[in-house]
Formats: sequence, C-alpha cells, structure tokens
Amino acid sequence: MKRVHSLFAVFTLAAGLCPAAHAADNYPSRPIRLITPAAPGGTTDFLARLFAAKMTDTLKQQVIVDNRASASGVIAAEITAHSPPDGYTLAVLYHQHTVNAALNPKLPYKVVDDFTPITQLTAAGLLLIVNPSLPAKNLKEFVEWTKSFKGALNFGSAGIGSGGHLAGELYNLMAGVKAQHIPYKGTGPALIDLIGGQYHYNFAGLAGAMTAMRSGKVRGLAVTTPKRLTAQPDIPAVAEVLPGFEVVGWYGVVGPAKMPKALVTRLHDEIVKVLRTKEVSDRIAEDGAEPVGNMPEEMRKMMNADVIKWAKLVKESGAKLD
Repeated sequence: MKRVHSLFAVFTLAAGLCPAAHAADNYPSRPIRLITPAAPGGTTDFLARLFAAKMTDTLKQQVIVDNRASASGVIAAEITAHSPPDGYTLAVLYHQHTVNAALNPKLPYKVVDDFTPITQLTAAGLLLIVNPSLPAKNLKEFVEWTKSFKGALNFGSAGIGSGGHLAGELYNLMAGVKAQHIPYKGTGPALIDLIGGQYHYNFAGLAGAMTAMRSGKVRGLAVTTPKRLTAQPDIPAVAEVLPGFEVVGWYGVVGPAKMPKALVTRLHDEIVKVLRTKEVSDRIAEDGAEPVGNMPEEMRKMMNADVIKWAKLVKESGAKLD
C-alpha cells in the first residue's frame, strides 16, 4: 500500500510539472511585451529596442517595446509586477528601480520580491567632470579644492534620484564637504550649464560626458567604478583617493514574480546569447558600459545589495524625492 501511495505521489508531481515544462517548450506562441521606463530615444529605450529586435529573430516571435516613461520608472515597474508570470510581459529596468525604494517608501510593489530577475545586461560607472576653468587639474587636486573651497559649492545632475545625484551625495559624505545639489531635467541641460560655468561639477553618464570631454568642453577627472576602465586607463577611479567610493549603474531584464523556472532559463539563455554577440557587445562598449549577462540569482543579489546601499546613503545624506 505504501508503494502505491508513493507511486501516486510521484505521478501527481510529474503531472503538476508537465504543464510548466510544456509551456516552456511552446514558448513563445504569441508576441512578447517588453516594457521600458523611458520615452523613445536615450540609452534605456535604445537597449530595449536593440534586444527586442534581436530576440524577435532568435525567438521567432515578435517582441514589442512598450514605452512607459513617467514617475521615475514606477509605472513601468508596477505594470510588470502586476502582470501574469507567463513570460509575455518583461521589462528592461535600470538602477533607478532600486534607488526608488530608498526615496519612496510607498511604492505599489516590492522592488525585488515582486519581480523575477532574468539577467543583468550592463554595468556602467559615471565620470566626474568639471568646467575646464576649474583650478583642479586632477582628482587629488579636486578633492583638496572642494574641501578648502570658500563659498557656495554645488554639483549638478540629471535629476533627483539619478546616479549622478547619489554619486554627489556619496562624495559629500566621503570627502566631508557640503555641496548643494542642483537637479536638472536630463543629462543634456545639466551638461550645458556645467559647460556654461553655472555650477562646479557633475557625475555624469559616460557616453555624453566622454563626448564633451573629447571636445574640450569639460575636464574628466575620475570614474565611479571600483577600478579604472580598461578602455580609459588614464582616468583614475574616485576610489583611488576615497577608498570604497563606488557608484555603478545597471540595466537588466526582469519579469513578474513567480515565473516558471523553465521560462526563466529559456529567456536567460536567449538574452545572454544576444548579449555575447560582437555587434551588441561592441555597441554597449561605445556607451562606456560593460556587458554582464549574469545568472538570475546573481542579479537578485545585486538588486538586494543596491537597495541596502541606497537606503543607507539616502538616510545619511538626507536626500529626498521632492
């Protein structure tokens, strides 16, 4: 009798697993929606469209980009979190997603637990840039200059809660300075005012900052990655003068929580295959980023660590979403 019950249990379990396995075998059987928390144009939208086009080819099913640009990515994340976990609604999210948890305690979802991480696409630091008229010619001189500056010291960023904002707040804490944050509505306006001498420094996205630096419009002093970039070995890391300083942004693909493991594995493998192609990896490198392609659990750990880090920084710096 015990053997009968045991066999029944095995067959019952197998029957329960079959639909999920069968669904993965037939996936995808209809178009996939890829939500992006950005308007058309810019890095986020570019990545979403790049991968949507490539995945359409590899999955033999159309992947449609759905732009939901508002509320610092909250709307895009909320739609994703509340969608069925069937693999037909995915999202390209970025570091603002975990920053939001630190800035907004009333989010309509849990930034990690309500999602299924699939893989991190890229990792990228920022570039500390100043107006060429600033007396500091290198990182060490800059740190000394900000510490001894008499008057109203200020830094600009692409907006409240942006990577540049948090990098500036982290610099304030680690360097022991009191620079005022000046938020702009995007990287472009912030760069224009820095070039015009309207404020002192900016931790800006590598692509735009490098372009401005090469043209001589700004001076690049340091990157916010833990070590120097392979592509820019002459530019030091902020951590070389302020040990432990690190601000690294990321992009990644997620789905709603509780997606079947077979679907996650299939999607992970397809996305990483695209990521590893020379065309895509070279294009990512052009924007000053590095391709990642880690495992789902590695991405989950990264997101959890990000939440803890930004919550601590926001608490200590007093940064607010206003």
